[in-house]
Amino acid sequence: MAIVVTRILILGGTIEARTTAQVLVERPGVRVITSLAGRTDHPIRPAGELRIGGFGGADGLRDYLLAERIDRVLDATHPFAARISANARLACRAAGVPLVVLTRPRWAPEPSDRWLTAASPERAAALVADLPAGTVLLTIGRGSLDAFAPIDRHRFVIRSVDAPTGPLPARHEIVLARGPFTLADELELMRARGVDVLVTKNSGGPAAAAKLDAARTIGATVVVIDRPTPDPTDADPTDADPAGTDPTDADPAGMDPLAPDVPVAGVVTVTDPREAIDQLLDSATPTP
Repeated sequence: MAIVVTRILILGGTIEARTTAQVLVERPGVRVITSLAGRTDHPIRPAGELRIGGFGGADGLRDYLLAERIDRVLDATHPFAARISANARLACRAAGVPLVVLTRPRWAPEPSDRWLTAASPERAAALVADLPAGTVLLTIGRGSLDAFAPIDRHRFVIRSVDAPTGPLPARHEIVLARGPFTLADELELMRARGVDVLVTKNSGGPAAAAKLDAARTIGATVVVIDRPTPDPTDADPTDADPAGTDPTDADPAGMDPLAPDVPVAGVVTVTDPREAIDQLLDSATPTP
């Protein structure tokens, strides 16, 4: 008798993806493959199999799903990885593979918070440029720092997992560190550097929320970059931009998301890894 295996592809790079992979690999008859984009120099290795690098857009991901006979896909990427999420929706639809999307609830300001909201890193930089001179803590990753490079009225503390490679503000300090960070960690950093302004993406979830609590404690202004809205028609055939901010890549390598003959697979969106696991195990069709 053929061994029945459920093949699950996790589009990962987050703590939620690693948590889910760890649980799934312990289930009998489940093969777990986590895919990382490869933008971090030293990623944390998840449980199960690992592949690193892009698929070649929605077409490439569709081909991978079919070639590897994937039964189910979990999109547990960062909330700002809008492009790979759009590619996943298109590819799963074309391949007829069900998709579970694990997303973090957005952060929301509390009454005592001093938030400024920006639609993009460029808009956040414009808001920061208008604030009184002080010390700005940037916790937005290394991909969007160039928007702040022209600003010379502030001193910048740039926290990143990997060293930035692009243009940076003239007055800056780089802090290389990997979270999650506790409230004590964040308070120590902000007080030691005399932080007046925190700039962060609205990543959501509890793992990175301590910096918001710390900013509230010291009375710092927080500039929050809002999430991009995933759009299945805004898929990038090269997966080059994790933020999904380039509207020119509207045609995902020739795939028509509205074509009537494309099989439509179900898409389920959840906010709890445990619920994602239930969906993956209950709805996947094992492959002999």
